[in-house]
Parts: sequence; structure tokens; C-alpha cells
Amino acid sequence: MQALKANSFSFLAIRRSLGWPPALLLCASVLSGCALPSLEHRTESVALSPAEAASTTLGRAVAPELATHAGLAGIYPLSDAHMAFAARMDLIRSAQRTLDIQYYIWRNDLTGTLLLEEIHEAADRGVRVRLLLDDFGIPSSLDPTLAALDAHPNIEVRLFNPFMVRRPKVFGFLTDFSRANRRMHNKSMTADSTATILGGRNIGDEYFDATDGVVFADLDVLAVGPAAADVARDFDRYWASASSYPVDRILPHVGADRLDELERKAQAIEQDPAADAYMAALRGPHIVQQMLDATLPLDWAKTQMISDDPAKGLNNAPPEAMIPHQLREVLGDPEHEIDLVSPYFVPATSGTQYLTGLAARGVDVRVLTNALEATDVAAVHSGYMKRRVELLKSGVHLYELRRVPGTPQKKEQSPGPFGSSGSSLHAKTFVVDEQRVFVGSFNFDPRSAHLNTELGLVIDSPELATQIETKFLALLPKVAYVVQLDEKGRLYWIERNGDEEIRHDKEPNTTWYGRMGVWMLSILPIESLL
Repeated sequence: MQALKANSFSFLAIRRSLGWPPALLLCASVLSGCALPSLEHRTESVALSPAEAASTTLGRAVAPELATHAGLAGIYPLSDAHMAFAARMDLIRSAQRTLDIQYYIWRNDLTGTLLLEEIHEAADRGVRVRLLLDDFGIPSSLDPTLAALDAHPNIEVRLFNPFMVRRPKVFGFLTDFSRANRRMHNKSMTADSTATILGGRNIGDEYFDATDGVVFADLDVLAVGPAAADVARDFDRYWASASSYPVDRILPHVGADRLDELERKAQAIEQDPAADAYMAALRGPHIVQQMLDATLPLDWAKTQMISDDPAKGLNNAPPEAMIPHQLREVLGDPEHEIDLVSPYFVPATSGTQYLTGLAARGVDVRVLTNALEATDVAAVHSGYMKRRVELLKSGVHLYELRRVPGTPQKKEQSPGPFGSSGSSLHAKTFVVDEQRVFVGSFNFDPRSAHLNTELGLVIDSPELATQIETKFLALLPKVAYVVQLDEKGRLYWIERNGDEEIRHDKEPNTTWYGRMGVWMLSILPIESLL
């Protein structure tokens, strides 16, 4: 979505700021100097073997439970934002041999800095770190830090589908749109091939409730056992793919003093009152330590990792190697009900036909996505809005998350299935027939289906499915509009505040010009890019 927005207006912005002749000369120079470097002689490395993983502290800790639950993975949901941050810090600290880390977005902010410094400290104690980042999802201001980390003898950094022109990166869309428009949307962090965290969260303050701006309500899971081993092997595929470039072939070399600067920046953040909640989270219940002590209440279940062939990043993956095909194979067709949570819900023609077909067979189909007031990408809402009437007429139930400011939560309260607070939905999960759950990075939109690479876990757990569905249904009246049709087929929105019911005949809490702008986007032929 960000790629679409950036590319749409990049040249116009250049032309306005420089004028026509300089803009044309600049673009010509960019076109002549943007060739990617060779991938020959990249270092080769692989995840730990089962025997090697079993010999680590994490491996020994989970071995008794794995033996008791043969063939099953241990799952622990991470819905609370602070807990999800602390779990990542703890997982890095627990690593003894390897860390394999893969993300779409990594911000140069409070949480991003603390996690990078924790990675640095892990490398200092001898952990081999492989960090694979999508190049569009990292700010150029992070380049020197990544180059310095890569210079560490125990850290290697690679960029997926990188941009040779670093500022502004949008030039890459002018010179190589087909490749640059394909991004790695996967999100995972795996320690010693034994424990992994995967789901919807990127790395940035908005994903961990550390900002006064938009806060994303999201969902990850901590998984141990076979699921973690699967993610580690999948990481190897991406690490060795033709889209993953060593960062030292993209970025200029920097001195080791940059790592000293990273350490000082992290120390300053730790002493900043703005980070108090994060320091408290790190002092609070240690999920990974509980796992090491065998006191963490894991849900043991059959799991199946699904992931796009990384060749999708170069448009070379066959359909059967992509997530939509795998999801259908693994999840099957719902028989009774499906709850679908997607922040960027663009069903397009095929998805609309699929969902309306389920509803026609008597399947209860419920969809939660962002309302226009809550979405962070208005263009995506334009792709969703034109499908609403057809979906509702077929019997699909639509709910739109309201813009709800994050509020402090008492410790004894149980967080909702997608976080304790949030003003914009970011979780991507499906619950099928109260039996199977998908948690991952896949949005129900054309971009996830055809352009970006994605990663997720299908968990065969009636307990987890029921837990998520129960909280999902309890949450909806409190935070979401119910979208309905009147007798004339016109949309309206029902908002519930306690016992009060409010009807909105226009998109709630929006302006006429905002609605007009989204409508204009909806008539453009851009749905396949959303």
C-alpha cells in the first residue's frame, strides 16, 4: 500500500520541487546508475539442525514438553502490545547459538532502537545473527546503523529487493517498478531454531503502543517446537533467495563507532520517562523465562506453517507455491462459520465470490476491518467500500473498527484478542469452525495474494479458536460499527455505546471531502495494487 502511494506521486513531487529540466536530468542520472550488484560469493549459512537446537538452553528447556506432546507445537498468543515487545527482548536474550530475524518494517525509533541494541549485545556474547529486512520498510536514516551491525563479526544483514538510490527510495519505482513493487511482508524472530515469534506486528512504536499517534491493535504468537523449526527452515529459503542482497553491497562502509552510538542511544532511551512502560514491561512477567522454567501455559496443537515461495519477490513463483493456494489446502472450506480479521480488506472479485458463496451455503461469515476513520491507508478502503453492498446482500456480516484511542488497562483485565488498546486494526487472523486459527502477515487483499511475500501459521486448536472467537464477539459491540443495508439498499452504520444505539447514514466521523477522495480512488483501476 505504501509502495502504491509513494510511486503515484514521486515524479510529480520531484518536478514541483526542482522544475522540469533538473527533474528530468536527475531522473536520467538515476536511471543510469541503479543496477543491482552481483549475488555471487554470498556467504552460505543455514539454521541449526535438530540435534544442534536440542543442545541449546532453549532446546533443553522445552525437550520434556516436546516429548510429552510428540509432533505438536507449543503456542502462546501475544495480544498485549507491551507484552509482545518484552517477549521479543526476552527471546533475543535467551538465544545461545542463533537469531534469525525477518521483518517488513523496522523503525528508527524507541522500540526499534532497543531491539537493535539487544541484537548487538547478543552478537557480542557469540550469537550468530542473520537480519533480513525488506528495504522499503526501513528508513534511510537507519542505513548507517545497519551497515555497522553488518560489520560485526557475528551479524550479517541482508535487504530484500533493495533500492540502490537511498534517498529518496521512490526513485526505485521509476526505474524498476515490477520488482520494487514486490515486497517481503513476512514477520518472524526465531531463536536457536527452537522458539519463534510470528504474526502481524512489524517493529516500530505504533505496533507496541509507544506513541501518541496511531496505535495498531495486533496479534502475534510465540511458538516452540516443530513450528519454530519450520519457520527457521523457511528463513533459510528467503536468506538464500535471489532477492536478498548483503547490505555491504548496497550501503557504504561505516566505522565501528556507529555501534557505540547505537548503545548510547539505547541507554538514553532507557532513562527517558517516555520509555517507562517498556522498562516496566521488561521487569514484569517474563514469558520466555516462564517457558524456560516450564511454567508458561502453552497450548499444544498441530500446526502448519504456510509461506510464499520467495521467488514471488521476482514474479517467478508458481501459483501452487503461494499462500492463497496453501491457505485453501490447509484451512479447507468452512462448514459452519468463519471469522476474518483483516486491516486491509480488499476482497476483489474472487474474494467476494468466495465469501458470498460461503454465505449462500449457510456459513456464518463475519469480517472485521478498519472503518474509514481508523484506516491508515485510505486507498485500501476504496477497494473495500465498493464490495460492501454485494457482501451484505449475500448475508456476509461486516464490522468496521472505530478510531478508539488507546487507554491504560488494569493488570487484572484480560486483553482483547487483538490487543488491549488501539486506534487502528493491524491483526491478520482467521478462525474457522471454532477449530482452526490462522495468525500471520497475510491480508485479505490482492497485494498479499499476488505481490508481497507472506508468512503465517495455521493452528489446529479448538481451545485457541474458541478463545479468540469468544473475545472477538464480545469485543465487536464495544469497538466496531455494524454495517447494514436499509430497505432501499443503502448503507448505514450502527454504533453502540453501552445501552445507547446511534445510527450513522454516512461513513462515521469523516468529512465530505475525505469521502469524496476515497470514492474517486474507488473508480480508478488500482484494485490489483491494493
